[in-house]
Amino acid sequence: QVQLVESGGGLVQPGGSLRLSCATSGSILSISVMGWYRQAPGKQRELVATITSGNSTSYADSVKGRFTISRDNAWNAMYLQMNSLTPEDTAVYYCNALTIRRMLYWGQGTQVTVSS
Repeated sequence: QVQLVESGGGLVQPGGSLRLSCATSGSILSISVMGWYRQAPGKQRELVATITSGNSTSYADSVKGRFTISRDNAWNAMYLQMNSLTPEDTAVYYCNALTIRRMLYWGQGTQVTVSS
């Protein structure tokens, strides 16, 4: 079992920045990939960024150049640095973790609202 808890969401003005954190616990040594997803009202959940145990990263086109995913080496935590935020980034942000046994775990989500 892997437990995930997101934090760092909030209200920010357009052009501002936020840093999301995802704290992990449980069988963290079994994690192979972690990611950030988001879900805006009335829309499907979408992938934002992923990071592997080898620190390879990937990003959705909509956030490339603005968001940076990172993690600590022991999978104790994962982060999402979000810069140049726009109202289109408003969503509930979720972290997830995929283990080497292909089990997928989700956090409860953190709200990000970009508004003036």
